[in-house]
Amino acid sequence: MIAIIDYGMGNLRSVQKGLEKSGFQAEITSEPEEVKKARGIVLPGVGAFAEAMANLRKKGLDRVIREEVAKGKPFLGICLGLQLLFDYSEEGEGSEGLGIFPGRVRRLPENVKVPHMGWNQVKIKKATPLFSGIADNSYFYFVHSYYVDPEDEGIIAGTTEYGIEFVSMVAQDRIFGVQFHPEKSSSLGLQILANFGRLVAGC
Repeated sequence: MIAIIDYGMGNLRSVQKGLEKSGFQAEITSEPEEVKKARGIVLPGVGAFAEAMANLRKKGLDRVIREEVAKGKPFLGICLGLQLLFDYSEEGEGSEGLGIFPGRVRRLPENVKVPHMGWNQVKIKKATPLFSGIADNSYFYFVHSYYVDPEDEGIIAGTTEYGIEFVSMVAQDRIFGVQFHPEKSSSLGLQILANFGRLVAGC
């Protein structure tokens, strides 16, 4: 079973349907014990960084995520779920994140329309299981105003051009994060979710 973490923010049902369509059992939960029992974790998200972190802390989910990721459990962060993996976000008054990856979350530049919304290409920077069957420069659907700026360039798996070249996918061991929305990205998005499901099933 794959646990989709419900912390009051995110397109949870669409992610669940995408995984189920690919043949994988997925349950939406806000219970730390259910997350511990799961074989894989998905952290979706839309909305404000600080509010998301406050909701995770309130339910004790921040601690559980750190513990389970440290054990090697497969993890996929989507959009805000990717950003929450990092130390700190500059959004609003600023907020600390989960601190799983060193780095900051920064606002997209002023010379482009924000939020970045619509289809854009992802340039593959390194091979990962999530890119299985995905061609370089494939299009995925984005909706965001902030992007991650990792300290460790070795975790960068994909980048996208929008005013700047920003990091649109990270990968290290069994931890993955994507800035785009696979659940809104048609067949290639389903391929990403299916690849994650297969990774979970193989653990």
